[in-house]
Amino acid sequence: MNTLLDSRHVRRAFARAAGSYDAAAALQHEVEKRLLESLDYLDERVPQVVLDIGAGPGHASAAMKKRWPKAQVIALDQALPMLREAKKQAGWWKPFARVCADARSLPVADGSVDVIFSNLCLQWVEDLPAVFAGFRRALKPGGLLLCSTFGPDTLVELRDAFAQVDDVPHVNRFAQIAQFGDALMMSGFRDPVLDRDLFTLTYADLAALMHELRATGATNALRQRRATLTGRGRFAAATAAYEPLRHPDGRLPSSWEVIYAHAWAPDPGAPVREQGHDIASMPVASIPIRRRPRDPG
Repeated sequence: MNTLLDSRHVRRAFARAAGSYDAAAALQHEVEKRLLESLDYLDERVPQVVLDIGAGPGHASAAMKKRWPKAQVIALDQALPMLREAKKQAGWWKPFARVCADARSLPVADGSVDVIFSNLCLQWVEDLPAVFAGFRRALKPGGLLLCSTFGPDTLVELRDAFAQVDDVPHVNRFAQIAQFGDALMMSGFRDPVLDRDLFTLTYADLAALMHELRATGATNALRQRRATLTGRGRFAAATAAYEPLRHPDGRLPSSWEVIYAHAWAPDPGAPVREQGHDIASMPVASIPIRRRPRDPG
């Protein structure tokens, strides 16, 4: 099957970034904090099994283990070096399990998980309906899915700058909020609610932005990407194309659109969209969407 994303490149990029991720991932940590706040939707219910998909260095896993000490918390990531970093968060007083696996093929029994938490992982998954169907199978009826991803307004300045240099894509493609909601419904989730944040980060220059992307593993994973390193000439041209956007304070802006979603696993036997026939009960337009433009402090 032809795919747009190179999954092996994604795994290698995050494996290489394991040691540098925490220091460079200020935005990722902020989004994680906001997503963790949504656990309040569980009210007083205490889950038995919690699965953190794309756990990275394990901060969210540790936070959920602290919140629910008696729960089995599982940190799942496809990059083994990330899980080695996560071990540092799992002290003897609050241990959680660590599993190296792919979000597209969860190694858990059907109907065995109470909460699936996934922070900024799903932008690396191409077939959202399929991965959400796997999440639904793993969740118990009434289980909660909390997830976030990057939207198409992410890195628009970088995309436009390199588009003036050559015809090769330099920035990954990100699903729109309507596609995200549609994928949830296709998989049979109920009562989905979507939120959207717009962040603007600033950098001294284009090199600083590119360095941070590499340090967090967020590199270009498109199969159509250039096979060789970007040469000095192309980089200089992209730098010149980016330069008119520089703020009066001397910093270059970088936009990041974050989409959040929470939804509930349905009762057993609830229908899903199958073989091209839409049998979901809620139109996409009726999914509540809250837009909250913010700049991180």
